[in-house]
Amino acid sequence: MFLFYGFVPFASSRLCVYQSMIDSLHYAYGKPECSGVIRSCPEDFIVDEISGIEPDGEGEHVLLQISKRNSNTDWLAKQLARLASVAVKDVSYAGLKDRQAVTTQWFSVRLAGKDEPDWTALNSDDIKVLQVHRHRRKLRRGALKGNRFELLIRELTCEPASLEARLEKIKQQGVPNYFGEQRFGIEGSNLDQARAMFEGKRIKSRHQRSMYLSAARSQLFNHVLSQRVEQQSWNQAITGDVMLLAGSNSYFVIDEVDDEIRQRVETFDIHPSGILWGRGQTQSRAHAAELEAELAERFPLFCQGLEKAGLSQSRRALRVLPEKLEWTYRPEQKQLALCFELPAGAYATVVLRELVGWV
Repeated sequence: MFLFYGFVPFASSRLCVYQSMIDSLHYAYGKPECSGVIRSCPEDFIVDEISGIEPDGEGEHVLLQISKRNSNTDWLAKQLARLASVAVKDVSYAGLKDRQAVTTQWFSVRLAGKDEPDWTALNSDDIKVLQVHRHRRKLRRGALKGNRFELLIRELTCEPASLEARLEKIKQQGVPNYFGEQRFGIEGSNLDQARAMFEGKRIKSRHQRSMYLSAARSQLFNHVLSQRVEQQSWNQAITGDVMLLAGSNSYFVIDEVDDEIRQRVETFDIHPSGILWGRGQTQSRAHAAELEAELAERFPLFCQGLEKAGLSQSRRALRVLPEKLEWTYRPEQKQLALCFELPAGAYATVVLRELVGWV
């Protein structure tokens, strides 16, 4: 059984340091009074990928929709490569999914003239091939609209009115769009490896390098966002903000906050954004730029390492709104069932963090 929030037992001082780092991120609605347990079994955490592609019906790639239980995405990709007798690089997926869960996601396998194997050979108690289609193109990372979640919190201790009020706030106002603890590895190990890599340690695996770079970048983003949460501006525009258009990569910078901007923020037409560190001059200005500029002083190793790695600056929305949020509270069973959808790149555990604390 895994206690929320870390999903791993409190067994080392190193984990305590990492847990403290996660806890130090500010809460939008104050630290939750409720406590509970999640992932007591994989079926308590169900994730279905909302695909952003339509199969072509022909081509050298095969698209497979697969349901997996208690299985790692990378591990499953390797099983597909082995079955198809292709290199691992010829197997791709739109996004990583949690291991300790029941998840449904799409994979693509490039066969390029090879005979198609019997994909049902993968089927087991934990793996099931649901759909198989031909496709002309490789499945790219991020090629999905989002994910649908069905979560169950057990052993819930809370005051019902407070729980209901917080759920309504989350439904109406969203939550800070933090990167979840999954991004940082077990006990924050990805951050440790990023530090070592920036100090000169050679990492041969391209996949591992990518994970460590992402972890470092995510920590910088979380730090700025936490400051904005503390200042209560995570869901409001401030002078010099880079505003992202909802559902788009388009953006614009504001010199001042007027009634039109406030109204567009309130209706979720646009979102204030935070920096994903990399090369180039920050696009933000004024007060927003000052908050981001402090990162170079506070985290010089990470900032310089990301720039040397060749990453270009990008932006990420500071808030995320769980769509179609519904819940069922069962006080006699001390359970809360949740259903909602999130866009690609957002974390269900970040929504849970605003709702319930660990035991």
